Amino acid sequence: MNLKDKVAVITGGGGILCSTIAKGLAKEGVKTALLDISEEKAKAVKDEIIGKDGDALAIKCDVLKKEQVEKAKEIVINKYGRCDILINGAGGNHPKGTTTKEIFELTDLGKEDLTTFFDLEQNGFEFVFNLNFLSAFIVSQVFLEEMVKLENSTVINISSMSAFSPMTKVAAYSAAKAAVSNFTAWLAVHFAKVGVRVNAIAPGFFLTEQNKNLLLDKEGNPTERHQKIINNTPMGRLGRPEELIGTIKWLCNEEDSGFVTGTVIPIDGGFLAYSGV
Repeated sequence: MNLKDKVAVITGGGGILCSTIAKGLAKEGVKTALLDISEEKAKAVKDEIIGKDGDALAIKCDVLKKEQVEKAKEIVINKYGRCDILINGAGGNHPKGTTTKEIFELTDLGKEDLTTFFDLEQNGFEFVFNLNFLSAFIVSQVFLEEMVKLENSTVINISSMSAFSPMTKVAAYSAAKAAVSNFTAWLAVHFAKVGVRVNAIAPGFFLTEQNKNLLLDKEGNPTERHQKIINNTPMGRLGRPEELIGTIKWLCNEEDSGFVTGTVIPIDGGFLAYSGV
């Protein structure tokens, strides 16, 4: 693929999915700048890429603080000269934006051992929404100021199955990912005339640090929710992080996807296509 020596900035680069994406791009000769609030995680990914003769940079960055993102851009430009590919992968959920039960019942009112919709805290909702959506806005605004000067560049956002149809319990996360999908379409239209393509992928269910408490019990066994997901995924399993790489590489390659912009591509084992019956 024609990706050698391109420069990719990946937020959340120390996480399970985005680190896998970074390593997959590095194999194609892409220079990767890993932005993560955990410098330790970003450095571990950088070291692995460099250990396999790749080129990578680890930058500690809180993507909700614009001044830190501006500083990260300065580091990337000084090191690599440009940013061809921006992947907005920072995201996740928080217990304060999550209900205990899937469906509310009147008898749930006042129960101290349950978190109902009425118990959700504004700061928890804001944290999840900001981490998933506002971070994509801030990082895109900062890096696109340089990217619009290039002949071809691309932005890839990370949406979710929950953007198409909101998952139970995770109200804040579902709302935020729906916003990411909508923002992807808006950016694609806004920058269509200056050579910037903007798309998103919507992963199905992959086991990550953010969702392991929902999918596995304390003993590491599949939860009831895990089984429900499997039952509604025609391929009958969770996804493997490596299965995101092919679509990412295709979207990054102007020769293969040069007329593709404004899309949200499911990578979900058929979950979205299945009606449940």
